[in-house]
Amino acid sequence: MSAQALIASAPAFQAALLGWYHAQRRRLPWREEPSLYKTVVSEFMLQQTQVKTMLPYFARWLKALPDFAALAAASEAEVVKLWEGLGYYTRARNLHKLARALVALPEPPRTREAWLELPGIGPYTSAAITSIAFGAPAAVVDGNVVRILSRLAADGRAWRDTTAAGKDLAPLADALLNHAEPGDHNQAMMELGATVCTRHNPLCTVCPVRAFCAACRAGEPEAYPRLAAKAIEAVTVLRAWCRRAGDGALLLHRTASTARRLAGQHELPAAEHLGVGALELAAAGAPLAVKKRGITRFAFTEPIHPWPEERLPRALPAGLVWIAPAELESVLMSGPHRRWVRELLARD
Repeated sequence: MSAQALIASAPAFQAALLGWYHAQRRRLPWREEPSLYKTVVSEFMLQQTQVKTMLPYFARWLKALPDFAALAAASEAEVVKLWEGLGYYTRARNLHKLARALVALPEPPRTREAWLELPGIGPYTSAAITSIAFGAPAAVVDGNVVRILSRLAADGRAWRDTTAAGKDLAPLADALLNHAEPGDHNQAMMELGATVCTRHNPLCTVCPVRAFCAACRAGEPEAYPRLAAKAIEAVTVLRAWCRRAGDGALLLHRTASTARRLAGQHELPAAEHLGVGALELAAAGAPLAVKKRGITRFAFTEPIHPWPEERLPRALPAGLVWIAPAELESVLMSGPHRRWVRELLARD
């Protein structure tokens, strides 16, 4: 179905989509007992994070910080600690700034344009929040929606990335928006992309809008959207595992406050933190573990080598700190590093 034909069928498309959503949607806490605060927190947490991963964090967050006033009054250290494990800590800091801006206002703004003036709010979040909380006629366009729209119209344009595709597909999203129920329409589109119109192996046979989908009829939904392949850069970082004799404290590196997005986090030290070369660290012993992870366009390989305490200088290099095992849960660490530390402590 061409974009124009799809737009002409918008009322039928909207009815099929909402009928499915009302019957099949996942029962999520910000949907079953909605509030502006829950909507905002969920939208921030769901950026770069899947629902199943963020649910326990959402529950913990609401228990500790139940509203904008509590969040605004919290310290940045408290906020970031509660966020620990979700990654992309800029989201937590922006949410904190947003809460402080909102409590300073006589009432929350209700329009997309006004929300765009607030800290941490972009085109997607402004549309999602105002449509869900206030019924504003604003269509969301995220990765899920890009995938759905490009398949519905079998749009063969090649895009640099999802952001570029979203800009081109925004007029179609606006044309299909159900103005009577914009919040449910937007949530239905995101739900469809997350559970049915998935990137790989989409469930076309149970899709509520397959009758409107040109890619489904052609039998090639996974051909859309056509995005340029990301260039992945391989990076190796050698890490050190060092225990102190006597109390068993663990040597960690505390990131400098100048690295804003990582400020105050602790991690296993790399060779440069110890003031030695990678070859010298590697020669200290075979790796106790080799960890792999991806961050944006980088594929990291991180061997963790033993490093004897006696090879440390008397005065530790800047940033290195000894942390007692009993204190590890109270310090800020990234999710991967905390898992690695727990694993290696269990071995010890």
